[in-house]
Amino acid sequence: MADDGEFVRLTGPYRSELLVHCYRMLGSLDEAEDLVQEVYLRAWRSFDRFEGRASLRTWLHRIATNVCLTGLGARRRRPLPSGLGAPASDPEGPVGPARPEIEWLQPLPGAWADAAGRGDPAAVVASRAGVRLALIAALQHLPARQRAVLILRDVLGWRAAEVAETLGTSTVAVKSMLQRAREQIERLAPEEDGVAEPDDPGVRALLDQYAAAFENADAAALADLLTRDATLEMPPFEAWFAGRGHVARFAAAHIFDAPGDLRLVPASANGRPASAAYLRGSDGAYRAHCLQVLTVTGGGISGVVAFLDPALFPRFGLPPELSSERLSALASGGAVPFGPAAVSTR
Repeated sequence: MADDGEFVRLTGPYRSELLVHCYRMLGSLDEAEDLVQEVYLRAWRSFDRFEGRASLRTWLHRIATNVCLTGLGARRRRPLPSGLGAPASDPEGPVGPARPEIEWLQPLPGAWADAAGRGDPAAVVASRAGVRLALIAALQHLPARQRAVLILRDVLGWRAAEVAETLGTSTVAVKSMLQRAREQIERLAPEEDGVAEPDDPGVRALLDQYAAAFENADAAALADLLTRDATLEMPPFEAWFAGRGHVARFAAAHIFDAPGDLRLVPASANGRPASAAYLRGSDGAYRAHCLQVLTVTGGGISGVVAFLDPALFPRFGLPPELSSERLSALASGGAVPFGPAAVSTR
């Protein structure tokens, strides 16, 4: 049986990588965390038999891959609204009921992807690229083993022989699965040109303008920030909208009411800039409303996925309610880090 202290010391540094790996496979924060617990349990039980023929990192990823394949089983894929049908054509009309029965794709906290880079700037950028929402959504369309092959080969950079050993198959089968997976991903989620990193200096200015448009309930200002083909998705609602005009008209009809009803705070998700939106209640308090993951290019904001799930906020280190200190900082244009002072105690 493994020595607990030695096991934790040697395997602990890989936890963030394994969480992101399981998230890529599953599209779910909740399931990724659960399965990583199973990965560590299996690894601990068999640690005495680890012979070092592969690196410890590779050994742990092999266990994680097979745990994920077992966990996927016959589960249905986790979609975004754009994966379920064509965009809606009437932005002023009814949106339709929420669909909580659908197991929607979940966003990934930016800190998870950055931690998976283990402090190497190039690895951090690669990790961010490997968790973009469009890619994670496209992976959901692949059969489970194709999904594993693509991630192991193209994201983690494994050799075909290593993947074949992990999956108990041949290198010929791995190459065939990889070709089919690449073709599907290229069709569903082609590489995006000119996408800005969350810490790009120009992104903060754009996010400030985006926040101002929401806080001022200004649909025209929002439209000015969007690219011509911008999209808006809002899980758990199945309807989504495409085109600058449709998105701005939807915001004017269904999102914007009185100026000051919303407050936006910068965040990071799936290797992309994000905004956490807080909605003012009848008592004047601003409470968690939705997390918006943004795709920003040189031409503006080309995509917004607004996850209408306040339960996500703690995962992103965001408070459930804005404190008076944070509201004052927002009003003055300052920046107050999240922490105990930012969380209201009312």
